[in-house]
Amino acid sequence: MKPHRLKLAHHLILSYGLYKEMECYRPHPASAGEMTQFHSEEYVHFLSKITPDSLRQFSTSMQKFNAGDTTDCPVFDGLFEFTQLYTGASMDGAVLLNNGQADIAINWSGGLHHAKKSEASGFCYINDIVLAILELLKVHARVLYVDIDVHHGDGVEEAFYTTDRVMTFSLHKYGDFFPGTGHIGDVGAKDGTGFSVNAPLNSGITDETYFQDLFKPVLEKIMQVFQPGAIVLQCGADSLTGDRLGCFNLTPRGHAECVKYVQSFNVPTLVLGGGGYTIRNVARCWAYETSVLLGKENDISNDIPFNDYYEYYAPDYELHLKPENMDNLNGKEYVDPA
Repeated sequence: MKPHRLKLAHHLILSYGLYKEMECYRPHPASAGEMTQFHSEEYVHFLSKITPDSLRQFSTSMQKFNAGDTTDCPVFDGLFEFTQLYTGASMDGAVLLNNGQADIAINWSGGLHHAKKSEASGFCYINDIVLAILELLKVHARVLYVDIDVHHGDGVEEAFYTTDRVMTFSLHKYGDFFPGTGHIGDVGAKDGTGFSVNAPLNSGITDETYFQDLFKPVLEKIMQVFQPGAIVLQCGADSLTGDRLGCFNLTPRGHAECVKYVQSFNVPTLVLGGGGYTIRNVARCWAYETSVLLGKENDISNDIPFNDYYEYYAPDYELHLKPENMDNLNGKEYVDPA
């Protein structure tokens, strides 16, 4: 999750010339006050003060807020500034959509879906998605959140679990796998009953099973019934084949098919990044999905253009990945038991 992987994606998007087709904005750094629209003041204050040199001073708080070297949310130099930038970018994207200045806004540095109100989790510190959705709700009566990361979008689901104004739809590995949530029976509570949709999956799922058997029919029904005014799409690339932490077998084309289908509804959409731990494949995926969102996927070559990180794409130097030889444990009887 280091920001370095964003450099790879950025340089690939530049070297394909896709930036010429977009309006590019410099995000404002989100303030502590903006973050507390969802997160607790105490937690945001802790993040703003903690540094690698002050770990001992904050030992009690680190345990309370699940941050530090013994957790999956380490403290590093520039931590708070990093959270300010990726959060500000997602919020700015939501404002552009609200103002009708864009149909689609992309922030590949965002999508940190595990962060809770008062707790870091799963490499996520501030939940930019929740804050962006809150921004969208200022204008839109209903917002749909779609999550194609290999991990369950637990932080976003939890934040909106009792409201009928936000529907969450997450497809994820379920079982002995982080964060362990997202059972098919978790459907929301109180006013939000029926507004959380979970597709718990097994390892090895392929493009066809993922998109044709699950994503497309479920999203089609959601759009028909829920009719959102805006969509937030989290495109975690750890659901790709060959990911260091993932266990799915999706190709960038299959992953992008979901993006293209969301776009086909012509609803204002905020597109965010997320997980992805084989960083050369993260860059491949998000560069390709940028081209898809621009309608330029047929104009870009499968041969990676030379760029500052060209050697990362050895030995084939190609944009697209081939699925691995692994069993798809999501048979027809599992995906559609009826």
